[in-house]
Amino acid sequence: MAENMEDKTLRVIDEEGNEKDFEIVLTFKSDQTGKSYVVYKEPGDSEEVFAASYDESETDGGDLKPIESDEEWDIIEEVLATFLEDDEGPQ
Repeated sequence: MAENMEDKTLRVIDEEGNEKDFEIVLTFKSDQTGKSYVVYKEPGDSEEVFAASYDESETDGGDLKPIESDEEWDIIEEVLATFLEDDEGPQ
């Protein structure tokens, strides 16, 4: 994973060695799991988001790791919902 927080992009290399750029929606560290997470999406107006854990001590973010449990997905969904609610502001 190569990460550029200045322009909020993430370059992912898939299993076949293909590189693809994504937009970082948000990053956060969970006190419950002790892991750092990145939520990202394809550039543009795509509504579909992806999530993975990563080692924030790695200078380039290290390798993305799959989400391992329903508990982790619940945490990610809760943080994302709060982020999107705050981002939209008062209705």
